[in-house]
Amino acid sequence: MTINRRNFLKSTGVSLAGISLFSISPKPLWAEPLASGGLPRSSPERQGIASQNLLAFIEAVEKDKLGLHSLMVVRHGKVAAEGWWAPYAPDLKHTLFSLSKSFTSTGIGLAVAEGKLKITDKVISFFPQELPPIVSTNLAAMRIKDLLTMTSGHDKDTIGPLIQEKAGSWVRTFLALPVEHEPGTHFLYNTGATYMLSAIVQKVTGQNLLDYLTPRLLQPLGIIGADWETDPQGIATGGFGLRIRTEDIAKFGQLYLQKGMYNGKQILPATWVAEATAYQVPNATATTPAHEWNQGYGYQFWRSRHQSYRGDGAMGQYCLVLPEQDAVIAITSETSNMQAILNQVWEHILPAMKPAALSANAASQKALKQKLASLTLLPAQVNSTSPVAKSISGKTFKLADNDLKAQSVSFSFTNNACTFKLQDAQETHQITCGLNTWVFGESRMPGEPPRFVRMEAKEPKPKEKIAAFGTWKNPDTFEMTWVFNETPHSETVTCFFENGTVRLEYKDSVAAKAPERAKPRPTLEGRLA
Repeated sequence: MTINRRNFLKSTGVSLAGISLFSISPKPLWAEPLASGGLPRSSPERQGIASQNLLAFIEAVEKDKLGLHSLMVVRHGKVAAEGWWAPYAPDLKHTLFSLSKSFTSTGIGLAVAEGKLKITDKVISFFPQELPPIVSTNLAAMRIKDLLTMTSGHDKDTIGPLIQEKAGSWVRTFLALPVEHEPGTHFLYNTGATYMLSAIVQKVTGQNLLDYLTPRLLQPLGIIGADWETDPQGIATGGFGLRIRTEDIAKFGQLYLQKGMYNGKQILPATWVAEATAYQVPNATATTPAHEWNQGYGYQFWRSRHQSYRGDGAMGQYCLVLPEQDAVIAITSETSNMQAILNQVWEHILPAMKPAALSANAASQKALKQKLASLTLLPAQVNSTSPVAKSISGKTFKLADNDLKAQSVSFSFTNNACTFKLQDAQETHQITCGLNTWVFGESRMPGEPPRFVRMEAKEPKPKEKIAAFGTWKNPDTFEMTWVFNETPHSETVTCFFENGTVRLEYKDSVAAKAPERAKPRPTLEGRLA
């Protein structure tokens, strides 16, 4: 039996554009919901959770540098604690990576409920025009259920060949791949299998998966503004690419916790919820050490310890459902150690959940509230100015030939910001960094946006939300941090100034968190024009 976890991550690229300056306001612990349809708020103690345990969890994940971006703890249907590490914020979406798979599974469940398909249906029956010349016995035997349980029979994750198919049919590519094992007998974490679930939904409904889910799942849960990456033919990628807000993740978990009920309406059949979250197949050998990824697998949901289950995504995106505690925990992050975050949940949050409400603890509640309102990823402040700033401010550096096709850069300094501009053959791109503070905006610059599916050059590059920070590491070295804060990723750009020259070195956070995924980054060198 083989396990192949999420090794399909592609490191993010550089992305810049003009932005406007505005500040971030800390959000109180027990704030009003973002909009109508939001989950109700409460205090931890009213929901039987000790505030000091929640504070201990936050301090532990910060001490271990586990890279959390947001946390929401829901108990008995009420948000007991919530916090975002600035520049992440409640109103921003966040890339879910493989947590998207649980939403794709839900689409299949809804299609089953509407009588559009059965999980025993054969995969090839939906795509007669996409089949290879010879259909193997294993391919012919593959069912929707085998896709759901990651037992399609493949020996390797199929997503690589699919992503490399830039213009053709991903479905045809998938069906042409060898199926080495009898479907239903061999667990392999296979993102391409989830894509096929999305393709099947689109085939039987005539709608893209996101469009299909919107009136049936997203709108009833009050989830607005979701977006999902698609393949070149407009089919949602299924296994990754969905972006929603942290509270939306929590709502999704609450739907499953309530056996498909939400706001008094049965959104999803309870029988589907039970099947999807149950132990359907083993996903580890008997000798595998105990951890969160060998507890069994359902329909695009992982079984977890303590009789819980979850959807999760690469680098730390979680929708953790704890039925025995009547609780949901939503987390977004960028971490290289997903197990470590869950370990801290089990150590601090799980034992804090008591059967009944607790007496109010004003001191602990105040300490937690203050902590959650001041969470930040702000880099260490060094210096907000340098003698070099005045000598280079507003001047242009002509660049040597480079992979970004950039022609020149400039830096314009004020008392509280630096505006960085990059000129290429098409336009001037700019980004404004706060000096020792975050500045929000949107970005579009030469390089790839932080997404998996490479877009064709004829398509306009989408803007990405970004927060930027700058500081002088020493009199000759200016460092900019750009956080693409609807993704987990960030970029550090270190600018070295010497005798009328500049050298810009880029380092992305994916490489820092997961060195095996490191990708060569551009170095720009220039001289004052």
